Formats: sequence, structure tokens, C-alpha cells
Amino acid sequence: MPDDAPFLPFAKPSISPEAIAEVVACLESGWITTGPRSQKFEGMLREFFHAPSAQCCSSATAGLHMALLTLDLQPGDEVITTAMTFVATLNTIVLAGSKPVLVDVDPATGNLDVNQLEEAITMKTRAIMPVHFAGLPVDLDAVYALAERHELRVIEDCAHAIGAEYRGQRLGSFGDTQVFSFHPNKNMTTGEGGVVVTRDDQMVAAIEKLRFHGIDRSAENEFGQPGTARYDIALAGYKFNFMDLQAALGIHQLPALEGFNTRRCELAERYLHELVDCPAVTIPNFDGVNYPYRHAWHLFAPRLNLDTIGMSRDAVTVALKTKGIGSGLHYQAPHLSTYYRDEWGFKRGQFPGAEDLSDRIISLPLFPDMTNADQDRVIAAVRELID
Repeated sequence: MPDDAPFLPFAKPSISPEAIAEVVACLESGWITTGPRSQKFEGMLREFFHAPSAQCCSSATAGLHMALLTLDLQPGDEVITTAMTFVATLNTIVLAGSKPVLVDVDPATGNLDVNQLEEAITMKTRAIMPVHFAGLPVDLDAVYALAERHELRVIEDCAHAIGAEYRGQRLGSFGDTQVFSFHPNKNMTTGEGGVVVTRDDQMVAAIEKLRFHGIDRSAENEFGQPGTARYDIALAGYKFNFMDLQAALGIHQLPALEGFNTRRCELAERYLHELVDCPAVTIPNFDGVNYPYRHAWHLFAPRLNLDTIGMSRDAVTVALKTKGIGSGLHYQAPHLSTYYRDEWGFKRGQFPGAEDLSDRIISLPLFPDMTNADQDRVIAAVRELID
């Protein structure tokens, strides 16, 4: 690495001067929590998704949690999801009072293997929660066909996939319910935050209460005159609301998302081209995807060929860091963690596709402000792992 080369992180948000000015204006306004900017941003999201409702909240995790809570899950009920995801997906199922049931993944794509989905459905199954891994849409026709046949709800974990398309339709513009993330390492950010997009009026009404202490302002006529500060508590809710300070970023991030994703795609295509014959890694392979899609490229996550490299993934991470290159681990398969092993009985060997990814996957730098020269440094460093 040249002495003057800055450290290259695996992810970095792109924040425009206009967004920074909006944040400053928000601070100066004196209104930084939920207010007019949050309302404006939600309106922009409804237009973006062509959806009747877009409810922002403190995180995508909070959004998944609330969406599941509205299903009134009972002890023993089951929700099916993928064995390769961030632990938040499973945690929300447990916190909503249900049992997580896992399905293995297609090792080439990292997405839930829809061919194994139906055999996981039982009389206790209430919902399916697919994850669009790294930004590649799951085969939603297959998922929704099974959901309709078995009368199940579909809550799509779209944390990786804002701007992705399935058969020419933007995720969030169709289907049951989708939850997107605005974490700083995602394709667009509001610092932290997420949004629930749904066409279920009852879910919308429930989330409106759940995300802010259970407050029901529709009951103000019973307690006082319209416009007064009186309110009712309809249920024991959460503190999952979204702030204007976050919306100040989002108002400028959303219009820039198309450009962000276009650049991500350009960089991903360069990785795919330059690393296709690199013995150190196995790159993602979409040859088996038999439907039209637009990948959001939240992550570029090849698999390390550890036997060929002759070192562990941890050692690879350190080797890249010594060259000034950051990397990430997305993800450790959650069923191998202490809690899900001890409390839910999962064990190694149940989901070999997810476990192989968990053992070998690494996220390489990918973000819109990354230059081709930055990427060339990464590519050279990966190739040098063989040496």
C-alpha cells in the first residue's frame, strides 16, 4: 500500500452537502424528533414504492418486530426464514412470541432455497420471512404461491434490497409486507432507521400505535377537543419512532439512491470480471436464477477458498487490513450461535449451504464513492492472498 493511501473501509455512506445543510437546518429549527420532515420523508417513500403506506421507525429490526406482532402470533406458532441472515431476523421472530423455522440456502446466491421451502411448512406455520440476501431478490413467485396455498403471511426482510427489482417491479411496490433498512452500511442511510411498507390497513393502524408507546390519537374526541394534547393508550407500545433529524438525511438520500445503486452495480460487475479466475475466492454465481431481476448490490461477498489460500478467514481479514483494506463478515449463520443452539436445538450439519457460507464468506469494500483505483487495490490484495 502506498504510504499516502487512506484506509479503505468495506462500507461508507455518501452524504451530500445538501443533506448536511438539511441536518443543520433541522437542528436550528428546534424540531429534531418526529415531525414535519419525517412526514415529508414518509410521503416520498410512499411515492417511491407506489404504496399506500410507508411507516418509518427506529430500525429495520424494529419494523420486522412490529410487523410480526400484528399477526398475533401464539406460543408454538412458527415463522419460516432463511438459515443465512443477520441474527436480527431470527430475534424478531422470537421476540414476537413465535418459533423460528429455518430453510437452507442456495450456496451460489446465498438466498433461501425455495425448493426446500414447502417441506418446512407445518400446521403451525403462520408466516414466511424471506431475506433478499446481499440485494438479490428471492424467487417471490414461488414464495407467494406457497403462501397463498397454505394461507400464510409474507413479511419480506428487504434490509439489503432497497431499489432492487423482481420481474421489473421494485421490491416494496407489490406483495404483502416489506421492511427496509437505512443503517449506515446500507444502500441509503438515515443514520439508523427503517421503514415498513404494507397494504394491510390493520397492520398500518397497529404499527402506528406500536411504534410510539401505544398512543392512540384517534381517540382524542373522547378525551378532549381535536388538536389538544390529550391522548389515549391503546396498548403497551414501544419507543420505535423515527426522528426528523434522520429524515433530514433521508430526504436527500432517497433521490440519490438510483445513482448510488448504479455505481454499486458498476463496481460489482468489475469485481465479477476481475475475480472470476482468481483461485483465492469463489465469486457469487447467478446462472441458476431463472427470473428477471435487478440486484441492489448491498454487499459483494465472495467465498474464500481457504484450503487454496492456506490460512483462516481471520488471518485473511488481518492480511487485508495490513494493506489498508477493510472487510466484513456477513454473516455468521445464526443457528450456530450459543443462544439458538441451546434454546432452540439447532446444530451444525442441519443447513450445510448456510454453514459453508458462514465459514467462508467475506464482504469486500463496496460503496458509491469508491473509485476504480480503490477497487484495483482490493483486487490486487485478494490475488496476492495466494502468495
